[in-house]
Amino acid sequence: MRLLLAEDNRELAHWLEKALVQSGFAVDCVFDGLGADHLLQSESYALAVLDIGMPGLDGLEVVQRLRRRGQTLPVLLLSARSTVAERVKGLNVGADDYLPKPFDPEELDARLRALLRRSEGQLHETSRLGDLELLDEGYFRLREKNLALTPRECSLLTVLMYRRRRPVSRQQLFEQVFSLSDEVSQESIELYIHRLRKKLQHSNVRITTLRGLGYMLECSDEVA
Repeated sequence: MRLLLAEDNRELAHWLEKALVQSGFAVDCVFDGLGADHLLQSESYALAVLDIGMPGLDGLEVVQRLRRRGQTLPVLLLSARSTVAERVKGLNVGADDYLPKPFDPEELDARLRALLRRSEGQLHETSRLGDLELLDEGYFRLREKNLALTPRECSLLTVLMYRRRRPVSRQQLFEQVFSLSDEVSQESIELYIHRLRKKLQHSNVRITTLRGLGYMLECSDEVA
């Protein structure tokens, strides 16, 4: 899943970016609020992680602008200030969650995945489609066995799982799985779809190509 990370402390930003990429996210990283606001207007993201104390525009103003534009993507705020008043202020301007510094990267990962599930209406600990199961920890099981996936494959399958039984265009998949720094073309999506199909081939779950619409994850037992 593709997310925007805005953090003016460059050392911390690079550390967070590395941790998030290792967790399977595609990350676009900026170091000020103006850059974050520009990307949120021009690019497509599943999530945004914004530091409050940034130059140019602070994280609160970025959230306010985002909500005024009618954008609903989940936002998690980061701040070294952890008072109740500060947390309430952040939530009141439209943020979905607040994480005080310092924090453990595993907690950040867990909170982001919870926001993703909430935004897609997935409030249970697991999401299931036929033999395929997406667990709360962010990995898949197929027929009760862990499914071996690369981070990119996992991200792509997660997008399809959240939107199961609904078509997702190649452009949408590309925007959610790859970051601006990735030197790849949209055609690479087809390679990952091919790999996923091979890993799902002995199950009742399949990825269907819908001409002109994209790809859809569905359960063959449900298809008439």
